[in-house]
Amino acid sequence: MGKKDNPRADDYYTAKAKKEGYPARSVYKLMEIQQKFKVIDKSARVLDIGAAPGSWSLYVLKELKVSSLVAVDIMPMDINYKGDNFVFLQGDAFTDEILVKIRENGPYKAILSDAAPSTTGIRAVDTEKSLQLAESVISLAEKMLSPEGNLVVKIFQGGSEKKIIERMKKMFKYVKIFKPDSVRKISFETYLIGCGMSP
Repeated sequence: MGKKDNPRADDYYTAKAKKEGYPARSVYKLMEIQQKFKVIDKSARVLDIGAAPGSWSLYVLKELKVSSLVAVDIMPMDINYKGDNFVFLQGDAFTDEILVKIRENGPYKAILSDAAPSTTGIRAVDTEKSLQLAESVISLAEKMLSPEGNLVVKIFQGGSEKKIIERMKKMFKYVKIFKPDSVRKISFETYLIGCGMSP
């Protein structure tokens, strides 16, 4: 039985993250996305929205060694990284105050968002809130991504995501829905990948 089919796979990824120095198992989702789609290169200026506790940011900084990373979250980060190429903005990414600071550090070659709304346990409600959050990220990407830039944004699947996918297809040369193996089996989260932002 492989890890993909193993009911203990969740424990495997959590333990692996702890062993490798990442605050959360979510890092392996981005690793899979990067391996398959190459959304980030070393020269990239990257924006990470909904970055806390910081696994995605830490991976981008330590393993991909990007030229610049701006991370934004309402909650504090749980990583210990010091470097001139890292800026953390604590606050709501969609408020005027934070948007000004995001713009000052842009434009970006890649925008990442593993952000999720607060959930109610009612799938239809949570899915709708997730899609609204993703729409906000995409609207921000329209303004902050450089030409040929890439976007990764999380959504909760519920059958209503066709509209948001069609929107992305008008923005990017290539759009794909991708669910990494490291996503929990019971989860209905998945990722939309947009590559090659149109001018």
